[in-house]
Amino acid sequence: MYGMSRRSAALLLPAMALMFSSVHAEDELSLEGTWTMVAAYEIQADGTRTTNYGEHPKGMLVVDRRGHYSVQIFRPDRKPFAAGVKGKGTTEELRDAVVGSSTHFGEVRIDPAKHVLVFRIAASSYPNWEGTEQVREYRYEHETLTYSVPASASGNGSIAYSIWTRVD
Repeated sequence: MYGMSRRSAALLLPAMALMFSSVHAEDELSLEGTWTMVAAYEIQADGTRTTNYGEHPKGMLVVDRRGHYSVQIFRPDRKPFAAGVKGKGTTEELRDAVVGSSTHFGEVRIDPAKHVLVFRIAASSYPNWEGTEQVREYRYEHETLTYSVPASASGNGSIAYSIWTRVD
């Protein structure tokens, strides 16, 4: 650091290191963009693994630069309605459609210090989540985002995992 006193350099170097480490931490996970689902599964209270959305679920998570998001998850083998009309579905068809999908939208933010995503849900296919703030622990490794829905939010004692990779 030419033209700088040792004391100034001593003060500046830690500040620069902090600045670059915080930029790196922020860049470590940016949710902005389009994500596609890789897997979704639950670990039940007894330790067994289940897949409510099948072994190869279809899903998309879209987040804009301001943190507005939309997420859709579908079990690919849901049966079509025999009547061909949504309002005329049988009890079984309606249950399969509802249990085999999960959608919600709102705002999402990252809390890197706590390693959580915070979803502020405006609307959801599960009405109990509407108007709530849902916290999800996350891991981001090898360009893969994994977050978990805690047992308290699932209502059945299971912990659900959603695994995503970025499309763009």
